[in-house]
Formats: sequence, structure tokens, C-alpha cells
Amino acid sequence: MFSSSKILHACILSIFFLAVGICPAGAIEPIDMVRAAIALPCRAAIGTDLKTLSAHLPFARSQKNWVRYSRLGMIGRRMVFGVADDELTVQFTGPVGQPHEVAARYLDGAAKRPLLLAIADGSCTIHTARRLTYDTAGRPERLEDLDSRLRPIGVPEPLNPPVPPGKDPPGMTIGHVDSGVNYLLPEIAARMARDRTGQILGYDFWDLDRRPFDAEPTTDPFHPEHHGTRTASLLLAEAPVAKLVPYRYPRHDMARMTALIDDAAARGLRVINLSLVSRNRAEWLPFQAAAQAHPDMLFVVAAGNYGRNIEEQPAYPASLHLANMIVVTSATADGHLTAGVNWGPTLVDLMVQGEDVVALDFDGARRPVSGSSYATARVSALAACLLAGHPDWSTAELKSAIFREAQAGATDQVAEGFVPNTALGTRGACGSPVIAVAKPSRLADPSGAKKRSRL
Repeated sequence: MFSSSKILHACILSIFFLAVGICPAGAIEPIDMVRAAIALPCRAAIGTDLKTLSAHLPFARSQKNWVRYSRLGMIGRRMVFGVADDELTVQFTGPVGQPHEVAARYLDGAAKRPLLLAIADGSCTIHTARRLTYDTAGRPERLEDLDSRLRPIGVPEPLNPPVPPGKDPPGMTIGHVDSGVNYLLPEIAARMARDRTGQILGYDFWDLDRRPFDAEPTTDPFHPEHHGTRTASLLLAEAPVAKLVPYRYPRHDMARMTALIDDAAARGLRVINLSLVSRNRAEWLPFQAAAQAHPDMLFVVAAGNYGRNIEEQPAYPASLHLANMIVVTSATADGHLTAGVNWGPTLVDLMVQGEDVVALDFDGARRPVSGSSYATARVSALAACLLAGHPDWSTAELKSAIFREAQAGATDQVAEGFVPNTALGTRGACGSPVIAVAKPSRLADPSGAKKRSRL
């Protein structure tokens, strides 16, 4: 049964939509409200003041004043409206009546779950739109692309699909802590460690389920980043002796890192790849304590991509001074520090080529990537190769063996030196290298739609 306020909103909306030429069928939906919001700055008279413009959405109440912002060098305005318990945000660049771009975002209920995003040009024509749907537990389930009339097009993108059935592959188990992996890709699914029943050994410490699917929605829930599939693919490519235990890291509750590492220890993992970095030391303290409690585990972590000396401006977990940790940064093929990555003469241990190497992307395509995350995955692969050939080695012995592969004195920006490509994928139990170096002229999308990932 509808409340009186919901009925009143529906009546007001019906009158408003008729006035602006929008004729929704049946009950008023968030899609109709987003379409009305997109029309707001486009159809207003030139010169309409912002206060008057706000009144043109009679179904919504202004929660704040219009806020000025800058995007790509253009000045814009943003307003947050309340629609019963929901929230509608409208923003546009350019003048009222002649905007350059308009965007509307709809959030649902008290939890403010993202539902809809639409972006239009100055003529009110929507060129980009996405809708999020949720499962019965309230977790994001899939992303749908919408056309200019906000109707679904194409195949929805899953956000938390079931893990395909499979068998436990041979090999040494290696932990991978990242944004998850796309286990719908056969190349990933075939290399995931499983128990006797076929269930994978990894876990999603973000959603707290056994579906560590690759999705990082923190920056923009409508366009989640996919980082873990790329780093995992590099690790598996250079360590054919390895099988993966993927963990999706607990972005919103980093205290769960303790349980994550305890789970990895219980699985007997000796090497953990951690291509993650932030500037917040406090959120990494649970990881620090848990890593110290398991000295038999080696953590291979990324130095980060802030373009700084982390001994002067720390980045975490790389700056935690752990004895059972190796910190890695990215280099070019000839051993020079990659532009934009972090370094540290004593805190960062190794440089490895992480510039223009080819990784398997979330969509199954192979693309060039760059950054310390990918250099780190390559060192984790080296650790797996060495440990598979010498499973009795201690963490200290394993670290020493890895450091022996470095060209000492090759640079004063890291402690141990540069590990050349000739030492990667060829040591211990591994054979000839299978990693590829990108040829941008062939691999880059000529349209420019797909760019190299630098993470």
C-alpha cells in the first residue's frame, strides 16, 4: 500500500512530466525522475537563476545549495535533491539553457544505494547510462547499459556471479589479495585452487562470501575498476607451477585483513601477492600485526604509483618495515625507474619491468599494462617458481634467493637492484618465460577507447 506522501509525489510527478513532454507508463519510476533531471538545465530559459531552476523539479526538495565544481577545465554546478527517502543529484557544465553536459544520479532509500546514472549532451540527448541491480541480500548483482531512452541494451555485466564448477589443478598454492578475479574467464577458472568438493579456496572479505569476483566500485559504482584479474594473470603466466587462492580485500573494513591472513595461513600459503597501496597507515595496522604473527609467509607488496620517495612520504603497506615482506616497484626493460612510480633507497627492495607488459584484462582481452602492481605480480611469480623447487626453504632463504637474481648496484633508488626479464619465469621449478612485452602499435585500440592500465 502506498503512503499518502508517495501518492502525492506520484500526482505531482504526473503533472510535471506532462508539462515537459515526458509520458511515463504506469507508476512513476526512478528512470522518469532521471529523465526529468537531465531535462532540467537543458529546457530552462537562458539566464534562469539557480534558485528558480531548483523549483522546476516539483517532486524533489533541495537538500543543499547549488555547489560549484570544475571538471576537465570547465566550471559546473551540482545540486542534491531529496525524493521521499531517495536522493537525486543533478550536475551540469556550461550556462543554464545551453549546458555543455548534464548528468543525473539516483540513489535509493536510506542506505543511498546507487541505482541509475545518465549523462547527456547540451541537447538533452543521453549518450551514457547505466543501472545497478541488487540481489535479495542487498549486494550489487549486475550492471546494465541503457540507451538514450534508458532502455536496457547489450548483455548485463555480472558483479557477483557464482563460481563455475571445476577441479583442483596441480601446483603450489599462491595467495592473491586484490579486487578479486574474473573467474568466469577459463584462463583464471582453470588455475584456482579448490577443495575436494570443487569449492574454491579463496574468499571475498568485502562481501563476506565465497565469490571473490573482480570489482572495485569505490571510485564510481557505475564504472567499477577491474584490477585483480590483470595482476593475477601475470602471476599465473610466469609461474606455471602455481595455482591461485584469490582474496577480495575488505576495502570498507580493513580490520578483516587479520581474518584474511589467518585464512591464508590455515591453507598453508607461503607467498601472498598484495598489489595494493594507500596513504592511510591506520587502516593497514591489522595487516601489519597479522603479517608479523605469520613469519613463515612472504608478502610481496607494491611500492605504489604516486611518484614519490616513500621514505619521505610513506605509502602503505610498503612502508611498514616487515621482515617477511618484499617491496617492488616498476622499471623499464633496461632497468630504469618507470615514470610516476614510487621508490625508496632502503624501503623498496626491487625493480622489475612493469612497463608495457601484457596482461589478461577483465573482459578476456590481452592488453598492455604498466605500474608497480604488475611488477609486484611478476616477483610473486618468481617466488612461486623458487619455492616450488625448494619447498623446505624458510622465508629468509626465499627472500635471499629472490634478491640474488637482482643486479646489485644497478640503481640507487632501490635497495637490492633490478631483476632482469631473463631471470623471471625461468628459475626454480619454472621453465622458459611466457610473459609478453607490449607492442603498443598493435595492441592499443586505434579508437583510443581502451587505454593502458597504470596501477
